[in-house]
Formats: sequence, structure tokens, C-alpha cells
Amino acid sequence: MAGFIKALILVPVGFVIILLAIANRAPITISFDPFSEADPLMAVSAPLWLVLFVALAIGVLIGGVAAWLVQGKHRKLERQYKRECDSLRKEVESARESARAGTAALSGPGERSPARS
Repeated sequence: MAGFIKALILVPVGFVIILLAIANRAPITISFDPFSEADPLMAVSAPLWLVLFVALAIGVLIGGVAAWLVQGKHRKLERQYKRECDSLRKEVESARESARAGTAALSGPGERSPARS
């Protein structure tokens, strides 16, 4: 079911991306020289669709890194809570073992302990 929903979303998106690339295949010049319009020192000529996709990819990458950095404190707290949970789990298990040992020591050799009945 999840694969069908994924395909239902990704196939139209892929189709739109292909149409965008076909419709915008004319080359454009991107200039990184603000002083010389006629003969820029730093210029790149590429199809418009490539420029759009590179800009989109860079935006997604920057957004992902920003989200990862913001969530760092939450990941740190999760690790801290996991360590605390593990230590408390060990403490509870040792308390149960000592309670079983104490109950077994109180009962006689032929008697059953109340914890196991």
C-alpha cells in the first residue's frame, strides 16, 4: 500500500520535472561579475533547467543541514534519556533480584515463597 501511494505521488512529480526540463532547455549565462556586463570574468553558460535543479538541490541541502543542526539538542537529550533509562532498568532489575533473594532466604527449605505462588 505504501509503495502504491509513493508511486502515486512520485510519478506525476517526475513527469512534471521532465516537462520542465524539456520546456527550459535554452542556454542562459550566469554571471558572477557585477562590474562588467559585456565581458564578465566569471560566467557560466548552462541550460535553465540545470540551473533550476542545482538551485533546488542546494536549497534542499542547506535546509537539511539547518534542520540537522537545530535538532542536535533533541538528539543529545534523547541519548541522555536513553542512558538514564538503561541505568534505571538495571537498578530495577537488581532490586527485583535482591527482593527475590531476600524472599527466598526468609522462606524455609520446604516452603514456597509468596512471590512465586
